[in-house]
Amino acid sequence: FPPPPPPLIQEVYFKNLSKQKQKEVMEKNGNNHKLRVCVATCNRADYSKLAPIMFGIKAEPQFFELDVVVLGSHLIDDYGNTYRMIEQDDFDIHTRLHTIVRGEDEAAMVESVGLALVKLPDVLNRLKPDIMIVHGDRFDALALATSAALMNIRILHIEGGEVSGTIDDSIRHAITKLAHYHVCCTRSAEQHLIAMCEDHDRILLAGCPSYDKLLSAKNKDFMSIICMWLGDDVKTRDYIVALQHPVTTDIKHSIKMFELTLDALISFNKRTLVLFPNVDAGDKEMVRVMRKKGIEHHPNFRAVKHVPFDQFIQLVAHAGCMIGNSSCGVREVGAFGTPVINLGTRQTGRETGENVLHVRDADTQDKILHALQLQFGKQYPCSKIYGDGNAVPRILKFLKSIDLKEPLQKKFCFPPVKDNISQDIDHILETQSALAVDLGGTNLRVAIVSMKGEIVKKYTQLNPKTYEDRLELILKMCVEAASEAVNVNCRILGVGISTGGRVNPREGIVLHSTKLIQEWSSVDLRTPVSDALHLPVWVDNDGNCAALAERKFGHGKGIENFVTLITGTGIGGGIVHQHELIHGSSFCAAELGHIVVSLDGPECLCGSQGCIEAYASGIALQREAKKLHDEDLLLVEGMSMKKEEVVSAAHLIQAAKLGNTKADSILRTAGTALGLGVVNILHTMNPSLVILSGVLASHYVNAVKDVINRQALSSVKTVDVVVSNLADPALLGAASLVLDYTTRRIY
Repeated sequence: FPPPPPPLIQEVYFKNLSKQKQKEVMEKNGNNHKLRVCVATCNRADYSKLAPIMFGIKAEPQFFELDVVVLGSHLIDDYGNTYRMIEQDDFDIHTRLHTIVRGEDEAAMVESVGLALVKLPDVLNRLKPDIMIVHGDRFDALALATSAALMNIRILHIEGGEVSGTIDDSIRHAITKLAHYHVCCTRSAEQHLIAMCEDHDRILLAGCPSYDKLLSAKNKDFMSIICMWLGDDVKTRDYIVALQHPVTTDIKHSIKMFELTLDALISFNKRTLVLFPNVDAGDKEMVRVMRKKGIEHHPNFRAVKHVPFDQFIQLVAHAGCMIGNSSCGVREVGAFGTPVINLGTRQTGRETGENVLHVRDADTQDKILHALQLQFGKQYPCSKIYGDGNAVPRILKFLKSIDLKEPLQKKFCFPPVKDNISQDIDHILETQSALAVDLGGTNLRVAIVSMKGEIVKKYTQLNPKTYEDRLELILKMCVEAASEAVNVNCRILGVGISTGGRVNPREGIVLHSTKLIQEWSSVDLRTPVSDALHLPVWVDNDGNCAALAERKFGHGKGIENFVTLITGTGIGGGIVHQHELIHGSSFCAAELGHIVVSLDGPECLCGSQGCIEAYASGIALQREAKKLHDEDLLLVEGMSMKKEEVVSAAHLIQAAKLGNTKADSILRTAGTALGLGVVNILHTMNPSLVILSGVLASHYVNAVKDVINRQALSSVKTVDVVVSNLADPALLGAASLVLDYTTRRIY
């Protein structure tokens, strides 16, 4: 794919919205008209999601005017007067609305909604926003959405389509039906919105805005923050963060669960930071339970009303465990791989990473205590289910595309939904892609590869000779490619690395390398790349990757048993048996280049004699070409070489084509050696297909077929032998490592 990419490549949800189209939208809205955006925040949790968007809007004053409305628990002293953190972030608060009716039952929540509905119309009449941004599923947000909808103000709803427990589900879906535009965090949420008949063109799969901050936060100085909240004697991974809220549909049971949690934490005897619960029916009773058990004065506990989000990120990122029923535990904390114990039913239905252990019900503290013993101190892979760190740029671009001249009345896409999905899904989803790395003997290549096997963008550099320089260049190229992925509409699902040598794919470690790649043994590739990009990483041998590329994109698609042979600088390959790649007990399967076809053949780089690679590899052909050249037997009529030109296998092939009988004899011997190796493979694995890949494949295919006809058992002679039609099997195979795994998990 020739760089730079054509200008028609846009983010998928803007496929029909080119820069010219955006300009037209601006002109329709009025050349000098800025989009007036009202962001209303109700509590500390929703502000952590809205703040990144607010910063983005504030940074583009040529396009937007921002009005901030603060209400709900932000203005309550018992919950830390968290409106102050909005002021500390240098946002001007246009209006403060005291909307919480104090009480301990469900009626107080209803009265709070009613009070907000009484106060909001006056504020919205004065502000006259073009659009209101509403987050989540709290009762305060329902009042905001109801007011805006009835006053004909467009609503952008953040985090719609998700599923959880309690009354929050109903509130979230009610806001969805009132909202005109939707920003969702996961593919499942996006599919739920479509199933709820929302207009496909008004749904943006952006990821969670808080992940934009989370994924860049962990490297900051954190020890001072830990010491400030938990004490000077606390170490990383040796404390717990607890955050538990009442479940409004079953208050008594949630209070009992909270009591058991505190009992378990007391018994577990680790330093614990306990945050006060949300403003919900039952919150006061939970606070009474804390005080009854002496949590505020217990030497192992620190009980606080509020922790600023930036500091909270550092606390959970370096905790030994987080426990409770907050959505933060199943969503944001996964970005750091911190272990989480999710209690009760409040988050039932949420998508979670492998770091989350669920305790659905508990009659005694023992079950919770056992969960703490299982989870505390573990470290899990970083999870990016809810975002990739690029949500805000997508949301801002989405806001700029809104045409205020379009009718305000919502449109619903009623069933049949399935037909509409097949037509329109590519217009609202970004291209799911992989970052593919090919570590060759000469070049280091990184590419963005789409789910369909298209190489969207490719970067190539000479492969450094030393370990340190090579790893530094890999990280630099991967970071650059990941940043560019946003501009070319690609959502990176993970990183796949193809490298020569013997690889332990389970651990992501290169055990032993080929002589072509120096200083490349016992190298952990997964950890540094994953840490730098916050993405899952897969590593495998280049021959195995070539087989995976054929299985997903090439001749091997749908074939149960096949073998791929790479004919290039060396000889390698991969074996697929019953649709699965074979690695072997010591990860040495499919070293097909080292099948011995002659006991007294030429010496191989592996130290043995008579290997296929010693006859048929590019290095072997180059060796024979140099011998002929030294004896003045290589060049024939029609050939010429410059003095400084290095003799290569290509010269041998050219000479053979021009009638050089000695060169032709060498190629026939090489083809015969490769053919004998293939016969051995047929008699061992009995595949239905052999795929020859690499630069020499087309020169060997006929010779291999001839040897099979002469030497193979009749029962295997029917095997198909074909030349690969893949332009870049190494990169496509590295991408397949990612795409095969992630599509299995998603679907």
